[in-house]
Amino acid sequence: MLQVPRTRRRGRLMHCGRAVPRRTCVGCRILAAKSDLLRLVVIEDSIVPDPRGRLPGRGASLHPDLACLELAERRRAFPRAFRRAGPLEVHMLRQWLESQQDG
Repeated sequence: MLQVPRTRRRGRLMHCGRAVPRRTCVGCRILAAKSDLLRLVVIEDSIVPDPRGRLPGRGASLHPDLACLELAERRRAFPRAFRRAGPLEVHMLRQWLESQQDG
């Protein structure tokens, strides 16, 4: 019986020989490891950061950088990512990102 050697799947991120979950940043649209991105959720029409990844609801991923936040706002990516109609408030998220960059 002919044995075909196993190959890695195309595009898989590997770390220490194990596959790493991947997500796409809603701002810059770059594929990155899940651990490099910040999970966001919507609570009462406001986008809230979820650094522990435990809040319920549909999540979106974003690089923890103000430039990616501005790109996402300019592209109007948040309503599409969260499958919501109408504008979403980003004030709390912007404050959280600014506090993380200061410290």
